[in-house]
Amino acid sequence: MTRALTLLALVAVLAVPSAHGGEIADAIVVFEAADGLPDSVPSAAPPRFVLRRDNLVFVGGSEKIYSGLLEKSEAKAIEGRVKTLAKSGLLDAPVSFGGDTEKRYRLRLPREGDRDVMITGDPASAPPALQGIAALVTDLLRFDHPNLRPWAPAEYAVSAREGELVGGCRAWLLAFPFERVLAGPLRIPVSDVERWPAGSDAASVCEDGRRYVVTFRPLLPGEQP
Repeated sequence: MTRALTLLALVAVLAVPSAHGGEIADAIVVFEAADGLPDSVPSAAPPRFVLRRDNLVFVGGSEKIYSGLLEKSEAKAIEGRVKTLAKSGLLDAPVSFGGDTEKRYRLRLPREGDRDVMITGDPASAPPALQGIAALVTDLLRFDHPNLRPWAPAEYAVSAREGELVGGCRAWLLAFPFERVLAGPLRIPVSDVERWPAGSDAASVCEDGRRYVVTFRPLLPGEQP
């Protein structure tokens, strides 16, 4: 029973977007969404949506990432929406829409007072006062654009923490010691990740008689581990 509760607690923690994700250079909007799948680690997934100052967008969410260039007017329209919400004061504290509390999001606005807002609930259940935020969340979750093309990262950030996932575990066979991973997120080239799950899909590693949850987070251009 204790083991089962421990696993449930671990899954609950893994299902929350990290409050300390990597910083992305030149970002205007960074939006993250937890996928809620068992044993997933949303903090290791690429953001669902990123808009940069050069009008370049990145769209991800699990492992695959797409990128494209927006028209200046399109980028300004998105930036205008977040500026309006920031000025309203509604993004000065955590936001709850109500409804399904398993739905969790994180909205970062580096150019709007470096706001970092945790959002929970179903946008469809948002009260009238939060309709503007709910509409933005819904639009970012569904964002698509004709210019989007598949994009492949050159580097990943590998992280590890002690914990158990369902199923077996693998040995650590990469060229650098596992202790370096335990010390903090480590930047590695894409060639080291070819045989490992990446993004929110975590790997279970056995090392020195202990089990660890290991993730490989794709790094966007200018993003820090």
